[in-house]
Amino acid sequence: MSALFARLALYARLVRLHRPIGILLLLWPTLWALLIATSGKPPGYALFAFITGTVLMRSAGCAINDWADRDFDQHVARTRERPVTSGQIRPGEALVVFAVLSICALALIIPFNPLTWALAVVAAFLAASYPFTKRFLALPQAYLGVAFGFGIPMAYAAIQGAVPLSAWVMLGGNIFWALAYDTEYAMVDREDDLRIGIRTAAITFGRFDVAAVMLCYAGTLAMLAWAGWLENLGAWFYASLLVAAAIALYHYRLIRDRSREGCFRAFIHNNWFGAAIFAGVLAHYLLG
Repeated sequence: MSALFARLALYARLVRLHRPIGILLLLWPTLWALLIATSGKPPGYALFAFITGTVLMRSAGCAINDWADRDFDQHVARTRERPVTSGQIRPGEALVVFAVLSICALALIIPFNPLTWALAVVAAFLAASYPFTKRFLALPQAYLGVAFGFGIPMAYAAIQGAVPLSAWVMLGGNIFWALAYDTEYAMVDREDDLRIGIRTAAITFGRFDVAAVMLCYAGTLAMLAWAGWLENLGAWFYASLLVAAAIALYHYRLIRDRSREGCFRAFIHNNWFGAAIFAGVLAHYLLG
């Protein structure tokens, strides 16, 4: 029995259940969209399906990422103890975990309409292909933004049967946000990534990395303000954007000297950026 629990603990590490920040960064945009698409009254099953699906797809993404990066992770101090690259889990096992979790996530959207099914297939492709973009894209974090934000058009499709302009604008905002927080994350591993040949936004931006992060935060807030205008969101929402802007300025203080600790703290703290905007959307419908 202890061997079984030890194996399950390894699988939990593979899918990063001990580090839920990835789930939260993926979940907040989905919840923004779900609330707005339903005017603040999301059906119970939709909430369950999108929250559970987010957890499953982020976990699946971690499994395929560790399979794809198994030959790179052993050369990076932060990742060399991950279960696949360290040999504790076989590469084939990681692929099986990815497949099982993806199928479970896709099963959740069966009660929705065909447009949601089609978008779910695209989302699964994005999750599976993202790890490989670090080999050839100068800004793989932009691709991550699409992958992490695809719950936005899916939420609208599931509720409204269509994807309006506001959803695509919100997705654009999420791309900027992912560029900001994942560049902070990439700044932690810049020296290791340069040595092994991985491409990241932190490397592409070079000495302009801090400025680029702040411009991406500005782009996020501008796109979300546009989406809020299209959806007739009120003062509570725009107040939340001001709070998010203050959080972004705090991140500037953390990353301006480019220390590994500060950059990683800024990355983790993006949970509060997403939560602030969620609070603004919720307040609009409860108090506006």
